[in-house]
Amino acid sequence: MKGSSLLDTTALPLVLLGGTLCTARLWQPVINHINVSTVICVTLTGSDSAEAQSQRLLAMLPARFCLVGFSLGAIVALQILADAPQRLAGLALISANPFTAPPESAVPRRAAVADAAQQGLASWLTATLWPHYVAAERLDDANLHGTIVQMAQECGLATFAQQTEIAITRRDHRAALANFSHPVLILNGAQDVICTAQHHQAIATAAPAAHWHTQPNCGHFLPLEAPEFTAAALRHWILELL
Repeated sequence: MKGSSLLDTTALPLVLLGGTLCTARLWQPVINHINVSTVICVTLTGSDSAEAQSQRLLAMLPARFCLVGFSLGAIVALQILADAPQRLAGLALISANPFTAPPESAVPRRAAVADAAQQGLASWLTATLWPHYVAAERLDDANLHGTIVQMAQECGLATFAQQTEIAITRRDHRAALANFSHPVLILNGAQDVICTAQHHQAIATAAPAAHWHTQPNCGHFLPLEAPEFTAAALRHWILELL
């Protein structure tokens, strides 16, 4: 996606990695506020591990780029950082969890995929994930709910199954953060019960030069709940990279 902007990132494309059951719709409100010249939105599909996803993307992406990862996208972004730090001009992590998955989480995660197949993605997501996705005051936001459900339906069950395996088999790459010398941005919502302040504190501790910003009245889906806040933070981060 290209367009005119005050920020010319033609030489440094902005790569946006979505989370579980997310498409480019996740980023559109943010992109509207940033107006960068070159943006690549990635739906995480086609591979069932962060390692395979990283190699797949590195083979497709430009030689050097600015990388943003949301939720599951942050897991893959950290894998890309570990695999090819020289390719990254900067790294932004939104609603992120840097830890490995506890072994006991594998069974319920895979069962969730089966439940979603039986109940239908929209019904299953509304009943199980939606109450934890956004700040309490946004639970009655029909437009926000509709966007998240629409993304899930666009992804489909096969992609959900692959993304679940990425989450289950993820690795801890905080050591790569500690060795990364380019600007790092951390963003989270204070009401995020999925990726909590403790998760983001662990990232900030690993990357002591990082800039960490928290939006008080937001949950997990920061790019959709607070697109202007997210865009403003990304704009400042991008300016550090130019």
